[in-house]
Amino acid sequence: MTKRRFAGRLGFVSILAVALAAPAASAQSAPQGEPAPSKPGKLINAGDVLSGELTTIRSRKRGKSATYQITSEPRRLPPPSGLCNLETGPETFQLVTTSDAQAVQLKGLIGKPISVKVDEVSCAKDPGQMTEAVITKWSVVK
Repeated sequence: MTKRRFAGRLGFVSILAVALAAPAASAQSAPQGEPAPSKPGKLINAGDVLSGELTTIRSRKRGKSATYQITSEPRRLPPPSGLCNLETGPETFQLVTTSDAQAVQLKGLIGKPISVKVDEVSCAKDPGQMTEAVITKWSVVK
C-alpha cells in the first residue's frame, strides 16, 4: 500500500512540475528582439538649461563638505568633450560650488527637481570624481 501511494504522489508531483515548467520554458525560448541601440542625447551648450533631481554625495577626502550632482537624461557636451567616452553621453553632472552662498542655495533643494543654467561644462577627468560630467559655472533657474 505504501508503494502505491508513493507512486501516485510522485506521478502527481511530476505532472504538476511539467505543467508549471512548460510556460516558463516557452517564455525563455521565445525569440527576444535585440534592444535598440541607444542614441546620443541632446547637445548641451553654454546658456542651456539642465533639469534633473539634485542629490548630494559626501566625500571622505573633503571632510564634511558635500558634492552636489544633478541626474538628468543623457546629454552630449560641446566639442571636444562630446560624449565623455559614453555611448549616450553623461547622465550625472557634478555642480562645483565656488562660494558658500551657492552651497547654501543647493542645500535647501536636495532631493528636489531643479533647473540650472549651464555656463561651463566638461567631462569628468579626475579618478576620484563620481559623476560623468562637471559643471563649473552655473546658476539656478527658478
